[in-house]
Amino acid sequence: PGIFFVPGDDFKVMEDIVLGEQNEKKHCLKCLLREMDKEAYMENLYDYIQRLEEDIKADQALYEERLSVCKACDYLEAGMCRACGCFVELRAVIKNNVCSYEKW
Repeated sequence: PGIFFVPGDDFKVMEDIVLGEQNEKKHCLKCLLREMDKEAYMENLYDYIQRLEEDIKADQALYEERLSVCKACDYLEAGMCRACGCFVELRAVIKNNVCSYEKW
């Protein structure tokens, strides 16, 4: 089972979710993507992006510009680049990152 971290709380195991203790947000620290439901996966992804240090993040305009380039790219499929395997929203949010195929 996966382990979830709740800020200000002890570690809890995945069974807490299954047993209905869903009143607090839990982040899986030891789950594979296939073990998470899509909603939990998306929450983890966007929470991770929000928790990044501001000094390493691209500004919002640059982030959106990069995502628009990725949206127009034939390699984009379900949020991943089929060419390099990255999650485009994660690669695009780091200001020093570049597209492996020099599209941005």
